[in-house]
Amino acid sequence: MPQDELKELLSAVDGSGHATMDCSIMPAKKYPGMFVISTVDYFNPLVEDPFLQGRIAACNVLSDMYSMGIDNIDNVLMCLAVSTQMDKDVRRIVTEQMMLGFGATCKDAGTTVTGGQTVLNPWPIIGGCAKSVLMEKDFIRPENAQAGDVLVLTKPLGTQLAVNMREWLHQPSRKGPLLELVTEEEVNRGFSIAQACMGRLNKDGARLMIKYQAHAATDVTGFGILGHLQNLAENQKETLRFVMDRFPAIATTMKVGDKHPKFQLREGLSAETSGGLLIAMPADQAEGYCKELEEAEGWPAWVIGRVEAHTERVAVMSPDLEVIEI
Repeated sequence: MPQDELKELLSAVDGSGHATMDCSIMPAKKYPGMFVISTVDYFNPLVEDPFLQGRIAACNVLSDMYSMGIDNIDNVLMCLAVSTQMDKDVRRIVTEQMMLGFGATCKDAGTTVTGGQTVLNPWPIIGGCAKSVLMEKDFIRPENAQAGDVLVLTKPLGTQLAVNMREWLHQPSRKGPLLELVTEEEVNRGFSIAQACMGRLNKDGARLMIKYQAHAATDVTGFGILGHLQNLAENQKETLRFVMDRFPAIATTMKVGDKHPKFQLREGLSAETSGGLLIAMPADQAEGYCKELEEAEGWPAWVIGRVEAHTERVAVMSPDLEVIEI
């Protein structure tokens, strides 16, 4: 669905006349000063391991909360679609493993799955709804970026293409052309990195946002890095331009993406799954944030751009974009 059409539908639903960001934020009716913050997400199979599929689904659900600096989630409800197309024994194993992966990841995140809903569907689908009740000081609204901020990204880009490249190895018509560009070993390495990134919680990144004075953030998923950067720019109180000048990418995805322009990876519009946090923060805080996050997770984060005063709310890619292969 086109981004502008989606925003129009969201505005019609919430009645605010404005597009929503990652989470719903509503004042608690009975308790002044408290807010109910919630989000929902789900998706179709993306990897070969059903336990990992459940883990990625949980990471994806919780990531919207993490993008607001919320590292304590009160509870999660699971949304599950059981496949009607699978053999009975296979269906039982796949469903059980997806549920176990989802539940174990929520436990790792320090929260609990307390219920949910199950339906039948041709494809197995898993996701959920996360919720917390918090005071204003406990979360960061995604609207206070300032000119002079820098942009920090906590996971590399290119997950969609890395997953597709792995699938192409099993398709003779695509395998030959793919292996003219990269080796099978490179494809498998990229897929392993993508799996590790998609299955990594953004909890530490969220925990450090308040400490390092983050002003605004979102997580990078279906709209691609530039799409989410544009959403963030449009959501700011100030009129700002967000400029991306560095592009951390899973190795070889950019090379393959340039031969498959429909993915629009270099343009920043390739969809990501369970991507990193995209944060606007003071320039003098970014180095400390990236260093402490890498110490906690063993994975790097990068300063990828800057925030400038401007006459319109817009996000752009620098003409001198630097690609960093991971």
